[in-house]
Amino acid sequence: MPSPRPQALDAATEQFLDHRELLFAVVYNMLGSVADTEDALQEVWLAWRARHRDPAAGPVEKVRAYLVRMAVNQALARRAVLSRRRETYVGTWLPEPLVTSEDDVAGHAERAESLSMAVLVVLETLSPLERAVFVLHEVFGFGHPEIAEVLGRSAAAVRQLSTRARRHVHARRPRHRIEPDVHSEVTERFATAALGGDLRALLRVLAPDVVLWTDGGGKGPATSPRPVRGREQVAALFMSVAATLPADGLHLRYRKVAGDPCALLLDGTGPLAVVVVDLDPSGDRVTTIYSITNPDKLTGLNARPGGDSTARVQAPIG
Repeated sequence: MPSPRPQALDAATEQFLDHRELLFAVVYNMLGSVADTEDALQEVWLAWRARHRDPAAGPVEKVRAYLVRMAVNQALARRAVLSRRRETYVGTWLPEPLVTSEDDVAGHAERAESLSMAVLVVLETLSPLERAVFVLHEVFGFGHPEIAEVLGRSAAAVRQLSTRARRHVHARRPRHRIEPDVHSEVTERFATAALGGDLRALLRVLAPDVVLWTDGGGKGPATSPRPVRGREQVAALFMSVAATLPADGLHLRYRKVAGDPCALLLDGTGPLAVVVVDLDPSGDRVTTIYSITNPDKLTGLNARPGGDSTARVQAPIG
């Protein structure tokens, strides 16, 4: 699939590259998997190129709408495959983190529109069509008639899907805005306390009803195959993890997952975990922790140091 821009490009390649970031963001928000998104875009590119090479094919008047329709259809087809894959998945499944630096977001504005980890988890409970409508309308601002054209449904049907999806998401994920600096500061306090073995500091930053979700996929360390609930239980679990960490060689790097701050834990060989926290409406306490340690979901992470804050993981306290 083309990614660089040589000096001379044919029309099909130019048009595809002009819309690639939008297509990536749409498909990623529908699938929650970077690897599957890249595979879907490969199929879109091949189909788009084949159409341009077909002498019998007529011109495409609305290139953006046509490419989005191709991408959405690819994503919908892959939802069934992903659902079957989840049936045999070991432990909790969480979306694959789309980790970016500030430079990445500046260069790929559409990716910055990708939904938070918490919302992506909620979207997993929608039907494929509801999710497609929610992503296109709520995230990217497509109108209902435009979505109807993309999905091959009536505008009335799309409005019904949109209403159901929005009601479902907002019931499970009430809207509240946390200032980015506050979210980053609490994320760093949590990660430092949890991995440094500072029980008192960890208890101060956790909400009483905090929930921990871990995704190791049977390949990476997962603290529990099921959600762990409650401040004392979650804190005790992190204390046991901190006690097993080596004295040196581990580093924390603070990055972004779809605009939300995350803690990226690395050793000398690469990333070990991505941890994202969700906060209460006041922004003072951590209400949900998402920890992804499945190495298959970490292979694509760009761990370059530029533009990120980095800290060594200190040995457990006391």
